[in-house]
Amino acid sequence: MRGLIVVPGRPSERASVASKRVQSYSPMSAAIEAAPTFADASPKPPGLREFTPRAVIVSILVSVVIGGSFPYVVLKLGFGPNISVVSAFFGFLILGASRSYNRWENNIVQSAGSAAGHTAFLCVLMAAFDMLHMDAALGFNFQLQPMQAFLWLTTAGLLGVLLTAPMRRHFIVDERLTFADGVAAAETLVVLDSKGPEARMTARSMGLGTVVSALIMCVREDARLVGAVWYRIPEMLRMGPTGASMGVGLAWSLLSLGSGMLLGVRVNLSMLIGAVLAWVIAPPLLLQHGWVDEMVRRKMLLWIMWPATGMLVAGGLTALFARWGVMVKTFRNLSGAATDAGDMPIRWVAAGALACSVALTVFQHVALGMPVWMTVVAILVSVPLMLVCVRVLGETNWGPVSVLSNMMQALFGVLVPGQIMPNMVSSGVTGSIVSEADGLMQSYKTGHLIGSTPRYLTYAQLIAVPIGAACVSAVYPLLRATYGIGGEHGLQSPISQKWAGFAKLLSGGLAALPPGALAALVVGVVFGVVLTLLEGTKWKSRVPSPAGLGIGMLVPASAIVAMFLGGVTAVVWRRANPRQAERHLVPLASGFIAGEAIIAVIIPVLVAIGLVHLR
Repeated sequence: MRGLIVVPGRPSERASVASKRVQSYSPMSAAIEAAPTFADASPKPPGLREFTPRAVIVSILVSVVIGGSFPYVVLKLGFGPNISVVSAFFGFLILGASRSYNRWENNIVQSAGSAAGHTAFLCVLMAAFDMLHMDAALGFNFQLQPMQAFLWLTTAGLLGVLLTAPMRRHFIVDERLTFADGVAAAETLVVLDSKGPEARMTARSMGLGTVVSALIMCVREDARLVGAVWYRIPEMLRMGPTGASMGVGLAWSLLSLGSGMLLGVRVNLSMLIGAVLAWVIAPPLLLQHGWVDEMVRRKMLLWIMWPATGMLVAGGLTALFARWGVMVKTFRNLSGAATDAGDMPIRWVAAGALACSVALTVFQHVALGMPVWMTVVAILVSVPLMLVCVRVLGETNWGPVSVLSNMMQALFGVLVPGQIMPNMVSSGVTGSIVSEADGLMQSYKTGHLIGSTPRYLTYAQLIAVPIGAACVSAVYPLLRATYGIGGEHGLQSPISQKWAGFAKLLSGGLAALPPGALAALVVGVVFGVVLTLLEGTKWKSRVPSPAGLGIGMLVPASAIVAMFLGGVTAVVWRRANPRQAERHLVPLASGFIAGEAIIAVIIPVLVAIGLVHLR
């Protein structure tokens, strides 16, 4: 369940030109083109140090920025950008001030930032707990506290990193899987390290995008500042007869615009179709049939989430089972995974993984009431799921984190039927382990291409996981208090809605579904299966992405419209001036994303310390 970013390479002394759609956290694009080629293993100059005190300090700073800003992006849009590329840009902005700047130190920074982002992504799990708690009819009274979230995400995240480390040689060196996200990060690092004015122009583009996006966020109505600006623009420009109640319109959000600039045309169009179906066509029909008693987004969403969830889960599982040979190959070749001198010693990995497993088991038993045997089962089952996810990601650039977490939910729905807590906790273990595995393997790919030492990349990730956990644990309650979670105007977090909805379905059975939702769920499942199967045929470019349709039905339509316009902007820009677009599009769009996200985090902090008051 990851975000998407397009990372075009540019002419440099070592890099080939590439333009690539990549995905980090969500099944947002089921159709990914073949990855670009890249010169393997660029050697480091003799005597150059990469894991330096400077690199560690900058890694911590970037991890704090990414870990603090990423939750807002994920909760707002339902997916997050390829944070490794954004981390590389931030690393360059700080390290680039030194004449001794080099790509290998910056790779330490981007690896740490990526790990912090992958950890902070689990804000969707925290939001899912809150959504279950807010459902009065469900009687789910547990609330995840910040310290609990920190300890949980830290132990599970560190376990994910350590379980993944021994697999580097198998997936990266022996099988040479693509991992297009890692290729994109490597190209970005090489370009930023290139000679001449290109790197400076890249930094300026990102800086400009960040400043403009931050300013617009500050003067938007939903920033909730009181008398802080001389003029305030609306949160969105509402459109059509249902715009006021259904949130249909154009969001004044450069974060949404920038995300759309980095998405492929097919995914943008698929999300727009999903938004129109869900928020323009469906509401009058639902009201007419009496399936929803009021035309407000909050109530409509309780019905619309079911066909969207069916499409997302069925599409993801179909893609997974369609690659059954990939899964078999993973386990058949697992015994060949070996370690190089640059890897962490296997005894360190084993000792660390055992310690983290014990710590996670104790924490979940004491703080979350999880029986020991359940945690042991969750960890053991998460390991093969992690391997499957890494292989699928390496071959297709699609990391099915959400789908595999849903599979763990289904397993515990059978083992302990009717119990929500074990269902959610076990899926959280899987989500954390699998998410960190995806991020680390992509970093290993980047390091392999530019000649980094794998052990140092692992160190960077181990440092960044608790930082990301601390940031999301502190920031999420502020975002919840300032913007709200779910509801008509809150941060929608489509992934959380799916996660909580699946837990609710498994606990309450079919009787928990609203009227007519079961038939819609079945229709969504059928469409998810059929569209995913068509993606493997010659009709691939002519059918919408089932994941795009599903996310488009869950994310506010105003954000989808802005993203679609961003996609159109990118297409027009590339055709009108390919060279200029190649140089400026990615950093500018990354700045658009970063600016709003950073301000969105600063505002709750100002509210918490009393410098700003909510209207």
